[in-house]
Amino acid sequence: MTEINIKKLVKDLIKTFLSAGDTSINLRKNGLIKYTKPDNTPVSNGDLEVNKIITEKLKELTPLIPIVSEETSDNKSNKNLEDFWLVDPIDGTYDYINNLEEFTINAGLILDRKPVAGLIYAPAKKRMFYSYGEGHAYELLEGKEIKLNGNRNYDKNKIKFVSYSNKIKPEIQKIFDKLNVKEYTRMKSSLKFCVIASGEYDGYVAEPRACEWDIAAGHAILKHSGGSVTDFENREIIYGKDDFKNPSLILKSKNLI
Repeated sequence: MTEINIKKLVKDLIKTFLSAGDTSINLRKNGLIKYTKPDNTPVSNGDLEVNKIITEKLKELTPLIPIVSEETSDNKSNKNLEDFWLVDPIDGTYDYINNLEEFTINAGLILDRKPVAGLIYAPAKKRMFYSYGEGHAYELLEGKEIKLNGNRNYDKNKIKFVSYSNKIKPEIQKIFDKLNVKEYTRMKSSLKFCVIASGEYDGYVAEPRACEWDIAAGHAILKHSGGSVTDFENREIIYGKDDFKNPSLILKSKNLI
């Protein structure tokens, strides 16, 4: 594959993400058309339109890199992917269709089955996050690039995690106890990776659930901020697995490593 300038690629995509975010909000204001997918999960015309915007731009910028998106069947049967995009056009569709704020737009670039770049935009919160290499994770805030290094609001005596549910399972509670987690807040979308990368929260733990497109962009952003993403056995997460299913996950900010 031709060598690509990952920094330039990410910077070229930011405007597209911001535009896709505006589209998602405008479609919601006008009233979404909602569907139920074969797996009984919700999807809307907003999901599909954002998917179109993001994937068309990716095809323009990187025509030789396959795209795997939650909302299309393209490339999902390919068992030999090593270099590819993982796209989740709307992560947190429940929040999106119910006028809540935590939904995100996501794309992660995978090279040699590892995340090397990520973009996550939370349109309702107007928070744009991206990364393109070690030490290069950022939030674009009012036009200014703010470096993410896990230090925002960190307090070693008050370790704060995000969680998928308000009810913590015993296996996860054991990990919380080991890490001295003092409090947790429910957060369902990939925004959790970003607030850990910034240091607003310190980590996240989950049993196997969801799919690779749910975590690829966030994995890159958190890793490039100095944090880590592993499974419960402290093994590295790789991509392009069978059915694109995730293993267990432990996310840690830079301060907990």
